[in-house]
Amino acid sequence: MAKKHISLAQAFLPIAVLIPLLAINVVVFGDNSLGGANQFVLLTAAAVGVVIGIRLNIPYHRIFDKVASSISSTSSAMLILLMIGALSGTWLISGIIPALIVYGLKILNPTIFLAATTLICAVISVASGSSWSTIATIGIALLGVGSALGFSEAITAGAIISGAYFGDKMSPLSDTTNLAAAMANTDLFTHIRYMALTTVPSFGINILIFAVIGLFYDPSQSEIQIGELITAVESSFNITPLLFVVPAVVIFMIIKKVKPLPVLFIGSLLGGIFALVFQPQIIEQLAPKSNSYVEASYITIIDALTTNVSIETGNAAITDLLSSGGMKGMLNTIWLILCAMTLGGVLDAIGSLQKISASLLDGVKSNGGLFMRTVASCLFVNVTASDQYLAIVIPGKMYEEAYRNRKLAPENLSRTLEDSGTVTSVLIPWNTCGATQSTVLGVATLAYLPFCFFNYLSPLMTLFFAYFDIKIRKVSSSK
Repeated sequence: MAKKHISLAQAFLPIAVLIPLLAINVVVFGDNSLGGANQFVLLTAAAVGVVIGIRLNIPYHRIFDKVASSISSTSSAMLILLMIGALSGTWLISGIIPALIVYGLKILNPTIFLAATTLICAVISVASGSSWSTIATIGIALLGVGSALGFSEAITAGAIISGAYFGDKMSPLSDTTNLAAAMANTDLFTHIRYMALTTVPSFGINILIFAVIGLFYDPSQSEIQIGELITAVESSFNITPLLFVVPAVVIFMIIKKVKPLPVLFIGSLLGGIFALVFQPQIIEQLAPKSNSYVEASYITIIDALTTNVSIETGNAAITDLLSSGGMKGMLNTIWLILCAMTLGGVLDAIGSLQKISASLLDGVKSNGGLFMRTVASCLFVNVTASDQYLAIVIPGKMYEEAYRNRKLAPENLSRTLEDSGTVTSVLIPWNTCGATQSTVLGVATLAYLPFCFFNYLSPLMTLFFAYFDIKIRKVSSSK
């Protein structure tokens, strides 16, 4: 039977099913919606797409060939995510992440508190790859420090979130960073280097604004209770500048354009070796008491690489920060990617993405217009689907072909997805990110929103670059 052409209503139907079900999940499950509820909803929307495809006389096997191809395109990203989990575990037990916390806290000064806060959160988030854990741990501590100094909780929360989401964008350990690169079909470190062109200026303006506020702000001179946080970390770890050798080696390999998987693998192994050298007490704390030190070391390092590990410090806030899920902790994200790519493959097979893209792209006559539609789509998905991952996945699949047709390098798409999808999710009260951070910090989303300078400078910066044709990389016609 001849294949029928899909209508715009049919093209939108799977998304029309997806969005309200995702909204229900946010209400019912809250931040646990990523634990499986959203994955099932993605598959439900995919099933709707399969039914539409069959009604359009598209063979069942062709639909699932597209699904297989879609999932295959992210296989490298999923392996990278597993290695990210491994690296975060060994960097924790080796003391690398704790050292970043200690040295970061020691630079605090009332005049530069806001600028220092956003920098500290940026450094820790880049090191950990997680804005959520940074905000939920060191962010809470810094919020208390800000209150003691006389700063409003709203402005301190803005500084914390701005810094944490810088790391969520720029860290090779971040799942959204890997996801954006995968959606645009570009290399992780190419994506990060290209994204720095818009992210660094946005973050620089953000720091400057906080620095100016700090200069003209007159906080009270209450004593900072940060010493106990530093003591809690230093009593558990041997903190030394030598620990920064490992991040330096990783950064050097990145600069030399070594592929992500070898970089992360080597970084993970070096973290384990440094744990043996600098943190024998952590090995003894985490390992079964009956084992020899050699066996205990092996068990502890393998556990850090693969499963949950947590360091008890006696301070609840720091103990929460000093935990990692290893490779196992990445499985929910990988599960989400598998389900999202299944939906993407189905929508691609039935022509839904092409039909929606053609409708949205109708009348677009410039690259700037294409970038604007991409930014608007990311914001739309963040508002309606309430999930930053989907704000990357859905527009990524929708616009990939449009960027390719305009001879725009794929990193243009990946950068725009992160500049507008990742960082704006926390500004929406009913989005999983906005709801979570508001609850964690105890500050209403609309209260901290005006002070999240980095989060709304990012999409504005990417549009500025697009409309003035600044650093918009093209693909040569010979490729």
